Amino acid sequence: MAAGQKTQPVPSVWARRAAREAEQPGLSQDAIVREAIAMLDADGIEALSMRKLAARLNAGATSLYRHVATKDELMELAVDQVFAEVAVAVPPTGSGGWRPAATAAAGSFRATALRHPWLSSVLGQAGLAHLGPNLMNFSNRLGSVFVEAGFPSPSRAIEAICGYVIGMATTEAAWLTTVAKSGESEAEFVARLMPAAQLAAEGHEHLTDAYAEAATDTFDPVAARDAKFDYGLEAMLDGLALRLPGGPPSAR
Repeated sequence: MAAGQKTQPVPSVWARRAAREAEQPGLSQDAIVREAIAMLDADGIEALSMRKLAARLNAGATSLYRHVATKDELMELAVDQVFAEVAVAVPPTGSGGWRPAATAAAGSFRATALRHPWLSSVLGQAGLAHLGPNLMNFSNRLGSVFVEAGFPSPSRAIEAICGYVIGMATTEAAWLTTVAKSGESEAEFVARLMPAAQLAAEGHEHLTDAYAEAATDTFDPVAARDAKFDYGLEAMLDGLALRLPGGPPSAR
């Protein structure tokens, strides 16, 4: 960098000091973020704007900008706040419990992502959200699980697990959003969908069998989604176990 040249600020809420308190009593950054999350949960990303958020808080948009400079910063804060809901229990030293711990953490992450259907789709877009305290705590605790297990590259294990959960949760959240728009329960929506799905699957043997199972009276779509997630997660953990010194037997 040339002498005298100013360093450009990093565009992230985590890269600058918190804004000063607004003059309006009761309006705080925490209150703004909580209301933004409620709007995101109810109506999705497209429905969130600083103007609408200000109206819901009975405040002027200028008051919001004293706490949150941009909508991008607001999304960083919302993502980090939601990650406070993800539980990661680090197993005791020497217990060999990395696999149940990773399974539970992945399940908690998935459940959080499904409670907040917008989350998975914005994780790669929400600026430097990974620098937020809750997301860093999540990453650090999950890292501790893999460090305790003896993984030579804990960060790679974290990326593998998170990538799997984000991918599955993105698909699930999109599906559940479609179901919600129908006004029906998931079971009712599946039952109504099956005739068209079976017709489209004609000539594709493995799909025909799958849709035939889904058309039965005993089919439980929630259990089916859980089983699909668990199967893929087990396969992911099997693969990670191969990376442990000593191989799969000692890892299990």
